[in-house]
Amino acid sequence: MNTLVKRIVIQAVLKHKIGKTAAVSRNYSDFELASAFRELKITIARLVRDTFLIAMGILCAAFGLEGFLLPSKFIDGGATGISLLITELTNIPLHLLILLINIPFVLLGFKVVDKLFAIKTAVAITTLAIVLAVVHVPTITEDKLLVAIFGGMFLGAGIGLSVRGGAVIDGTEVLAIYLSRKLSTTMGDIIIMINIAIFLTAAYFLSIETALYSMLTYLSASKTLDFVVEGIEEYTGVTIVSSHHEEIRQMIIHILGRGVTVYSGKRGFGKNGEAKEIDIVYTVITRLELNKLKTELTKIDPHAFIVMSSVKDTKGGMIKKRALKH
Repeated sequence: MNTLVKRIVIQAVLKHKIGKTAAVSRNYSDFELASAFRELKITIARLVRDTFLIAMGILCAAFGLEGFLLPSKFIDGGATGISLLITELTNIPLHLLILLINIPFVLLGFKVVDKLFAIKTAVAITTLAIVLAVVHVPTITEDKLLVAIFGGMFLGAGIGLSVRGGAVIDGTEVLAIYLSRKLSTTMGDIIIMINIAIFLTAAYFLSIETALYSMLTYLSASKTLDFVVEGIEEYTGVTIVSSHHEEIRQMIIHILGRGVTVYSGKRGFGKNGEAKEIDIVYTVITRLELNKLKTELTKIDPHAFIVMSSVKDTKGGMIKKRALKH
């Protein structure tokens, strides 16, 4: 490791762990420097990735707003929907409203999530406001159905890409997190209540038809957001309790080509709740592989106890199917 790289690693990584003065004066082993250099590379790579995703999200959202929703006077849910509604009622520029309405959510994000999230969100929302003020996209179509569907898709994709980059360009979810903790309710319930209020207001001040198309826009945006955030594949966690656990483990590894986790447990059954030591098998597969897994399990143990649950995201392990070597 040359002197310049070594100095950068010490200043960027090590000084934050043991103090700036000690970091500069101390002699480090090759292992410590290599570990810090690896940490720095991961941090830079993640920063570049997040910046790219947030930038793409901003462009998608701006395109959906300028090219579809604004010309047709349709709105969406959340803070963006509030901004669009006020724009239609007062003619205040959308970019200004998006900036002002999201300020409380950014401050709340600092309290509810963390400082880095708040900074990313503030930068993302400010950039979106600048893009909306400077870049003007011509109207793509005047067909109301196409506007509702594709306007919602581009807006949802923009929000989803920003979320994957560690920020939000619509602060409603931050408010939902905060209120869900205070009111002991779910985020989904709070978001639904907020959006119901927005669409009822739109129906009163604009028109019922506009409100209905706006609801379609919201549905399109929310489904696209879920698709972008969760990915194409939907994973399912499968817990299997069976006395044939070793055969099941071998089947998952060699036939399905997936990794497994085996942990010890106790199986209770019968009138007296008799407990029996047993190994429990857990694996994560895609929903497309569920049918094959059930078929193979039936061959081994038709009476196996199986619990399946939805998995939002995964990292590491043998999730992506790998070619087996013979």
